[in-house]
Order: sequence, then structure tokens, then C-alpha cells
Amino acid sequence: MSVKRDTLEMKNWAVVGATNKKDKYGYKIVNKLDGHNYNVYPINPSLDEIDGIKVYDKLSDIEDEIDVVDIVVNPQIGKHVMKEVNKLGIKYVWLQPGTRSDEIREYAKENDIKIVESCIYATLT
Repeated sequence: MSVKRDTLEMKNWAVVGATNKKDKYGYKIVNKLDGHNYNVYPINPSLDEIDGIKVYDKLSDIEDEIDVVDIVVNPQIGKHVMKEVNKLGIKYVWLQPGTRSDEIREYAKENDIKIVESCIYATLT
């Protein structure tokens, strides 16, 4: 099985870069995952909730075990997110277009984190 297919079977998804701005992918992805019956954990230290879904400041604030992290922030922020992903033992990350960098790919490889370079929004549409 492919990593992409495997992750689509997993239910607990954190979305780093979630937003309440309806025209942004950080909102559309949260909404799409929720609509497909995933447990969604939006991450944005500036928000309390998005459409009734509790928003967390950072990954380590989530009490449930996260299966997959979807990154919707620029690579400069993304590389810090990857360190938190690694520290928490999360093994699967989706990188949206605009979030990818060689530095993130290399870090993932060195720390046995599987990455999917694809848009979850388009995948679930």
C-alpha cells in the first residue's frame, strides 16, 4: 500500500495553519476533513474555534493521539512544525503546495517521518 492510501485510512488529523478565513486552504481543509468524518484538530494560536471545532495553539496541546499532520504554513514555519512532529512521535505528514522544502524533506528522511506531497483538499474532493 502507498503512504498516501495508508494515511487516508487514519482518522486523527491535525491541520497546522488552520484559519477561519473561508477563502483559504487552511479553512477549506479543516472543513473537508470534518465533512469526511475525520477527527480534525486545527492548529492556530490566534483562534479558539473554527465552525465549532476547538482550535489548539500547538500539536503538543492535543490530548488525543494524532495520526497525520497536514501542514498548511510556509516552509520556514513548517520546519519548526516538523521538529514538534518528531518530538511527539507522529510518523505521517502531508505537505500542501507552497509548504514544501528540501530542508523539510531531508529532516523527514533523517527522522523516519513519511511525507505525502499532495493536497488533501483535492484528494478528498
